[in-house]
Amino acid sequence: MVTEFTPLSGVIGGVLIGLGALLLWWLLGRVAGISGITAGFLFESGGRRWRAGFLLGLLTTPMLYLAWVHDALNVSWHAPEVSWWVALAGLLVGLGTRWGSGCTSGHGVCGMSRWSPRSILATVIFMLAGIVVASFFNGVQYA
Repeated sequence: MVTEFTPLSGVIGGVLIGLGALLLWWLLGRVAGISGITAGFLFESGGRRWRAGFLLGLLTTPMLYLAWVHDALNVSWHAPEVSWWVALAGLLVGLGTRWGSGCTSGHGVCGMSRWSPRSILATVIFMLAGIVVASFFNGVQYA
């Protein structure tokens, strides 16, 4: 569990996310919505190459960062144990992104920056749902 306040890494991460979304918009005219990119990669025939590259970068960049941080700062990280709760939560998030026509990256990062009313509403709902669920499960032991 991460308990340290690390504003510098948060700012760097936020800038990199924004830069990635901006480059995808400028270069390909696409919104960096992870659920849409993933669904397009899995279920559409066109645009698979750029989607594969985006998803590969999304998966490998944290690993490269952790390798650098571990070497530079001697920080260790262990993958959390995956329980059925985590699998269920992932399934519910996937369903929610289909029902909400997008995810927090598409609506929260890209849609809100374009002042999309639909994205602003979706992000408010995401945040409220997250606050309610986190408050409900705070301190609950599950395995």
